[in-house]
Amino acid sequence: MAKESGGWLFKEEPEHYSFADLERDGSTLWDGVTNSLALKYLGQVKKGDRVLWYHTGKEKAVVGEMRVVSDPVPISEAEGSGPVAVRVEPVRWLPAPVSLALVKQDAALADWELVRLPRLSVVPVNAVQWDRVEALSRGQV
Repeated sequence: MAKESGGWLFKEEPEHYSFADLERDGSTLWDGVTNSLALKYLGQVKKGDRVLWYHTGKEKAVVGEMRVVSDPVPISEAEGSGPVAVRVEPVRWLPAPVSLALVKQDAALADWELVRLPRLSVVPVNAVQWDRVEALSRGQV
């Protein structure tokens, strides 16, 4: 059953900050995005949006789901412009990590920006992509 909407995928190096760290902390401010397209996407994120967490580096896998708990805010409230950040909280671990290799092999995910523009740290996820990642995490290849 398709969901009404997808959400987002945020990437982070687990050695820097992992999904387990987010669970321990309860929430975090998602900042540090510098790429202009990724910043544009981060600026479109809304409170309540769902986010897939992707561990970069050696792991290269979607591992969990987060929820956005604040609309984007400027990093420097005093300046009122520049890079933005959002606060996120953990929702759950996926049943199993979904590796980038598995994503790349899946025809339903071939046009996803995660595959096409691998350097972006924030990418949109449409409903079909979200549902496919969910299915892959449950072993439904």
